[in-house]
Amino acid sequence: MAFSIYDLTSFNQWVDKGLNSVMSPLWATITEMAIIGVVFLLFYAVVGLFLVYAERKICGFIQCRVGPNRVGPYGIFQTIADFIKLLMKELVPINKADKFLFNLAPFIIIIASMMALAAIPFAKGIHAIDFNIGIFYILAVSSMGVIGILLAGWSSNNKYSLIGAMRSGAQIVSYELSVGLSILTACIMFGSLQLSTIVESQADCWLIFRGHLPAFIAFLIYMIAATAETNRGPFDLAEAESELTAGFHTEYSGIKFAFFFLAEYMNMFLVASIAATIFWGGWMPLHIGHWTGFNMVMDFIPPAVWYLGKTAVIIWLMMWFKWTFPRLRIDQLLTLEWKYLLPINLLNILVMALVVLMGWHF
Repeated sequence: MAFSIYDLTSFNQWVDKGLNSVMSPLWATITEMAIIGVVFLLFYAVVGLFLVYAERKICGFIQCRVGPNRVGPYGIFQTIADFIKLLMKELVPINKADKFLFNLAPFIIIIASMMALAAIPFAKGIHAIDFNIGIFYILAVSSMGVIGILLAGWSSNNKYSLIGAMRSGAQIVSYELSVGLSILTACIMFGSLQLSTIVESQADCWLIFRGHLPAFIAFLIYMIAATAETNRGPFDLAEAESELTAGFHTEYSGIKFAFFFLAEYMNMFLVASIAATIFWGGWMPLHIGHWTGFNMVMDFIPPAVWYLGKTAVIIWLMMWFKWTFPRLRIDQLLTLEWKYLLPINLLNILVMALVVLMGWHF
C-alpha cells in the first residue's frame, strides 16, 4: 500500500487493518484509542514546551533583549530544565484547603483542553474524531475549563485565589459569547458544524477572503475574545501579578502548577487552531483565482505544514498582542465585551446572513 504525505487516510486504514488482523475488533479499537491517546499526550507536552520557549524569545525580541540563552544553543533546553525543576518541586500542603477539589482542579483544566484538541483536523487523514457537530463539541468541552479555575480558586482557602477565580469566571463566561457568535458567523457561510466539511469548503478560497468584510470582522472579534477567554494579556486580570500575586493558582506548586501553566499554552494553541481551521482554511493551501502555476506550487506544500504554519502565525499574533498592550481594568474588560463586541457581533451575523442569502461571496 502506497502512503502519501498529502493524504494519510491510507496509512490510517493500513494500521486499522493490521490491528484487526492480529486481534479481535474490540481489542483493536482499544489499542487504536491507546495509540491516539499516547500521541496526543506527547504532542501536548512537546507543543507546550515549545510555546513557552517561543513566548520568551518573542517577548525578549519585543522588549529588545535576548531571552533564554544559557541552557543549550540559544536557550532551547531552558523550558525542559524548568519542567524538570517543577517535577522535583515539593507539593506544599495548604491548611484548611479542600484537598479533593484542590487536587482535582488542575486535572479538569488539562482534560478539557485535551478533549477539545481531539476534534481538530491537523491534516487530510489526521483527525482523531470527526463529529458532525464538531464546532458545538469544541465550544462545549473547552468551556468546561472554567470549572477547574473556579474550583482551584475556591478550594485554595486564599482570598487572592478566590478573587482571581471570580474574575476568570466572569471573563470567560462573558467572552465565550463573542467567541461562539463569531464562529457562528462563519458557520452561516459554510452551512455546517462539521470541521472536515468546513475545511474542504475552503479549497478554492479561505473564508477570510471569501466572506468579505463580515468574515474579517468575525475573525478580529474572535481573536480579541479568544485572547480574553484564555486569560492572556492584556486580559490577564485573573492572574494579575501586581494585584493577586498569581490569581487562582497562587497556592499551587510543583507539578500541579505546571498543569495550569501548560494548560494556558495549550488553550492558546487550541484557539489558534480553531481560527486557522475556520477562517484560514485549515490544512488547505492558498489558491488565487486562475493562477494555475502559483496554485500548483502551493499544492506541493504538505497539508500538515499549512495547518501548523497558519496556527503558528496566529499564535505569534496573540503573543505580540500580549507584549504590546497594557493590562485592562476589570470594568474595562467587561465593558469591551458587553457594550462593544457583543452588539457588533450580533449585527455582523445579520450582515453575513444577508451576504449568503444574496450570494455576494466568492
